[in-house]
Amino acid sequence: MKKYILLLAAIFTISIANAQWQQCNGPYPGGSIYGIGIIGNNIFAGTFQYGVYLSTDNGNSWHTVNNGLTEYTVISLVTMGNNIFVATRDSGIFLSTNYGNNWTAVNTGLTNTNITSLVVSGTKIYAGTSGDGVFLSTNNGNNWTALNNDLPTGIIVTGLAVNGNNVFVGAQNYGIYLSTNNGSNWTAVNTGLTDSLFTSSMTICGNHIFVASPEGVFMSSNNGGNWTLSGLTNNSIYLLTNNENNIYAGTQEGIYISTDNGNTWTLIESSVQYVISLAFDGDKIFAGSEINGIFLSTDNGINWVEMNNGIGITNIRAIAINGNNIFTGSYGVYLTSDYGNSWSLVNNGFLIPGQVLSLVSNGNYVFAGFCCGYGIYYTTNNGANWTSTGTISGLNNVVTLKINENKIFAGVDEGGVYLSNDNGISWIYLNIGVLNNDVTSLAVRDSNIFAGTWYEGVHLSTNNGLNWMTVNQGLANSNITALEFFENKIYVGTCYGGMYYSTNNGVNWTAINSGLTNINITSLAVNGDKIFAGTIDGIFMLKNNDSVWVKVSDGLASGSIINCIASDNIYVYIGIKSNGIWKRSLSDFVGIKENNITNNISIYPNPTTDNLTIETNANTQQKLEILNLIGQTVYSNIINKKTTINTSAFVNGVYIIKLYTDKGTVVRKFVKE
Repeated sequence: MKKYILLLAAIFTISIANAQWQQCNGPYPGGSIYGIGIIGNNIFAGTFQYGVYLSTDNGNSWHTVNNGLTEYTVISLVTMGNNIFVATRDSGIFLSTNYGNNWTAVNTGLTNTNITSLVVSGTKIYAGTSGDGVFLSTNNGNNWTALNNDLPTGIIVTGLAVNGNNVFVGAQNYGIYLSTNNGSNWTAVNTGLTDSLFTSSMTICGNHIFVASPEGVFMSSNNGGNWTLSGLTNNSIYLLTNNENNIYAGTQEGIYISTDNGNTWTLIESSVQYVISLAFDGDKIFAGSEINGIFLSTDNGINWVEMNNGIGITNIRAIAINGNNIFTGSYGVYLTSDYGNSWSLVNNGFLIPGQVLSLVSNGNYVFAGFCCGYGIYYTTNNGANWTSTGTISGLNNVVTLKINENKIFAGVDEGGVYLSNDNGISWIYLNIGVLNNDVTSLAVRDSNIFAGTWYEGVHLSTNNGLNWMTVNQGLANSNITALEFFENKIYVGTCYGGMYYSTNNGVNWTAINSGLTNINITSLAVNGDKIFAGTIDGIFMLKNNDSVWVKVSDGLASGSIINCIASDNIYVYIGIKSNGIWKRSLSDFVGIKENNITNNISIYPNPTTDNLTIETNANTQQKLEILNLIGQTVYSNIINKKTTINTSAFVNGVYIIKLYTDKGTVVRKFVKE
């Protein structure tokens, strides 16, 4: 027992030393899946930004296999036996002969390394390029030979398909060409194609050749001698492929199938959209999306499950917390209800799951502001369904959303400020007076609205937006990036100008940059007596009545760009540019010490040999964590008043109990003997 007592003095020092930001388990967006290949139990996914991923458990988890790749923008992925080939946008073709453990560039003979497509036929590999036509390798990519005799000079290849000695190539602005001698000579075959200039994906099924165009799918049953419109008119078709005499089309709307050689098409899946790749393995179908990663069906396409665990890194632009639910904005919205341990994509109802720039919650409402004119949506059922709000004239990028007494304020880049008094059903334009339309941020308290703008500083309305005035006295930088009320002050962050505050409603501003090692402010958030400032190199904290910022970036990589900050009564969450969402316990920012929060807590027996009972007088559910002396969480659960924990499997020693309450974090210790 004595050795445990000797350790108690060091407990809190150890806890503080190990306190740092931790990356949440997701969300994993999957990104753009441009190719899927299967070799036995190994499933490979080529992505547009993150290189190649491998799954050995039917897509349940993924990890990168990029050793040797000099570029991670994968345009196409094919397999030949146990060999995997990937085509990249600018660095040519790479080969792996050991299931992705290593990659080698195989570009000898290629005069253009901007590869647009790959197709395998037996021991032959055909490669299409952007500007130099078609190339062939017959020796596993060791050498490539140009096959451009009779093809227009400098063609951009949009698609390839091979059937025996017949090779079809789609050429941008030129239509379809056919070679009947493995590419030695080519002939244009465009009869019947009403829009031959922009053909794309092709596939061959038996004696039928199918090609996608802006007008739909065309089919030829005589080697391209004539083409007829098969169907899928007015669809954005990204992919054509076939499996067991069925033709599949990947489109913006979802996946279509034809079982009768293109005479009719049936939509078999609409929740998986922007489909650009498909792979088949028995009754399993893997579908790759251009925006939402990879999906799996185990019943021939009837039902689909997202399988992105481990694929991609999200660029989180916004965070909103509603009770136990945390919403994050990236390409679409992700939801977690367990502090970031698992995530769900909740995009049902969005016209297009584009980039979400802002999020805010009010009661059971959560609002999402989009980029590029897609407007504002709301949900009242935690993202199960989203509904578009009323139209905002001239809507562009909704960069900020704020709520004050059931009023919703929207700040729009190059669009100004809008107000809704009816949960988004209708909007009122508030740009009266001197307010600049380049709004970057908002802060609202009572009838005062502060609007941060680009180039023209801060504008203030004291009557809910009816009139505006410029309030820049003391500001040395007029490019505003963030605004927040903190206690009796209003704080403003600037681009490369640091932080300012005002105690008189913006009449005068005072710089407060002591301690800031980076003055390019990206975001602000307040929690209790603390304000957090995100920069392009980590995050800083200032406590009320302090004048010096403290950098609190422990665990973050140097140069981490903080896009957004939010907090509840347990964690602070930050979205890092191209590096997902991270969290850190609020207790880390006040130091770990035993406290006397009014929520009484009883722990018995202490020491314990097996069962430990923890009892509190709180009337609400609270999160309980037990940590060992090196900061590892050995137990976590949600409790209500009383719980008994079996500690028989715990290693003997001293443990820390953290109970997160609405009044703060209760910290206690116990000994396991």
